[in-house]
Amino acid sequence: MDGFSSLAIAGVFMAVLGVGLAAMLALADKRLYVFEDPRIGAVEDLLPKSNCGACGQAGCRNFAEKVVEGAVVPAQCTVSSPEQKQVIASLLGVDAGAVEKKVARLACAGGRHVAYLRARYAGHVSCRAAAVVSGGGKECAWGCLGLADCATVCSFGAITMDMHGLPAVDAEKCTACSDCVEVCPKGLFSLEPVSRKLWVACKNQAEGETAEAACELACTACGRCVADAAPGLMKLSNNLAVIDYAANDKAAREAIDRCPTGAIVWFETPARAVRGHDAKRILRQEPLPILK
Repeated sequence: MDGFSSLAIAGVFMAVLGVGLAAMLALADKRLYVFEDPRIGAVEDLLPKSNCGACGQAGCRNFAEKVVEGAVVPAQCTVSSPEQKQVIASLLGVDAGAVEKKVARLACAGGRHVAYLRARYAGHVSCRAAAVVSGGGKECAWGCLGLADCATVCSFGAITMDMHGLPAVDAEKCTACSDCVEVCPKGLFSLEPVSRKLWVACKNQAEGETAEAACELACTACGRCVADAAPGLMKLSNNLAVIDYAANDKAAREAIDRCPTGAIVWFETPARAVRGHDAKRILRQEPLPILK
């Protein structure tokens, strides 16, 4: 057999093999084909593509699948505008639904003007890095370190640092994605429904005088808020006032009025918290000195 014949046979063999493989792939595609509702892609295109997870799903694609299934409502995407949610609802012929807005809240009011340092941290500018070096240098071991990990990680620009080195949350921009919750080494952030207006802006678990010696706005566990709140709503645990909305959701502003330090606050709006009548007034703006 000459070389030409060998090439011809090889060519025919490869052609037959190619046709056979193509036929097998076509058969497999037909047998293994899984129908995908085209509305999933349409809904995904209408979503913000942030993949933040605030909706409770792994990403926008998963959310689109769940919306089409009817397992969730369009309103559960906290990043989409009301108009975008309505467009999705109209596309699917469903109600957009209603989900109460949540915002990230900080359980600390200890800015540089009211909270003492026992040492000044010098190193990589990160709360997580500072926290592993003797807790970060703040006299209150539970307090915010103010190095802005939360602001850095927020994809929506909802967190900025105020003049006293504390995170300030823009309630309008906050999507409750939980990135700040996860990144804070002190566990100071939590996601709260905006209807929950009573808030303990402190996590200091030291005894009263010790807590106040570290931060002028610390909770001293005096118990006045517990006495003034609705039955079961508040209690003292580990030298700290704790709110239990599951036990009683009838919170009223009166619970903050006799708090001597102002650690218990009331959110008049999602962005504005006020302290009670008896809370000490802090006029100082400059940072406190390092304790010796």
